[in-house]
Amino acid sequence: MRVGVLTGGGDCPGLNAVIRAVVRKGVKEHGFDFVGFRDGWRGPLEGITMPLGIEQCRGILPRGGTILGSSRTNPFAVDDGVQRITDHLADAGVGALVAIGGEDTLGVATRLAELGVNVVGVPKTIDNDLSGTDFTFGFDTAVNIATEAIDRLHTTAESHHRALVVEVMGRHAGWIALHAGIAGGASSVLIPEIPFDIAAVCADVEARFRSEYAPIIVVSEGAVPADGSGMTLQSGEKDAFGHVRLGGIGDRLAHEIEQRTGKEARAVVLGHIQRGGTPSAFDRWLATRFGLQAISAVADGDFGVMVALRGTDIVRVPLAEGTGELKVVSPEEYAEAQVFFG
Repeated sequence: MRVGVLTGGGDCPGLNAVIRAVVRKGVKEHGFDFVGFRDGWRGPLEGITMPLGIEQCRGILPRGGTILGSSRTNPFAVDDGVQRITDHLADAGVGALVAIGGEDTLGVATRLAELGVNVVGVPKTIDNDLSGTDFTFGFDTAVNIATEAIDRLHTTAESHHRALVVEVMGRHAGWIALHAGIAGGASSVLIPEIPFDIAAVCADVEARFRSEYAPIIVVSEGAVPADGSGMTLQSGEKDAFGHVRLGGIGDRLAHEIEQRTGKEARAVVLGHIQRGGTPSAFDRWLATRFGLQAISAVADGDFGVMVALRGTDIVRVPLAEGTGELKVVSPEEYAEAQVFFG
């Protein structure tokens, strides 16, 4: 059988590890032939492919990004998109498809599976917000990068007696901010799930200065103030899945802190640094295991499923379960971080 592989959405450390595991096991144990679809769903939509075999997968385990390329193409937003995909899969002789991606990519996979396409999903997002799996690969790398940045910022903040606001990724879920904030000793962590009170944030800033330490505020890009003023948008443009581009909450917070406390404040936006570069050991391990189990599902003819981490086991769950709702930070988990505020 010929198996197609694609990676969609934002790039993420560990994608190449999944591709490598899928291909190595698929060729060696099942005798499968592989074809790579380029740039997410754009590949099968437009019939853009590349050779994909063991030779193409050599040396890619520690590489960030994805050798297949990616995009945020939504075939359901294109006229005859589904028909074009099924036609191109048939033309390429593809009997099954492994789709590696986050909420949007796997959402498309879910709908295609319902229409009879043989697809297996692999969950990917640095935000760690996909339901159905305890962790997604890429998240650990992003948290490590953010934590290292916070560690470095502590010393410069203390040297200049200023507050630093660190803006991290997290559109609807604050997992990166929560984990990195706790690990990095932040004086406040602000997440999308719980609107923040700017007066309380400023009180924490002043309390930290009184203790002769400089405050570090870690904020998710999707965090919103409790006054109802809403998310901070970088522009009004939307992608193919209807998502607006967020950004700027760090600068907005730094300005408010200066105005209200009289203390110097600066914003640091980590942005795409969080998902670039080499994956952590944990993400390589998890991505590899996901790839191995995904190709086993293909071999078993078990389609319409997504692989997931439950405890230390890799299991299969229905694609709809993995994309049905976002996994967000609970008030109880956030309360653990609040102990260290101020």
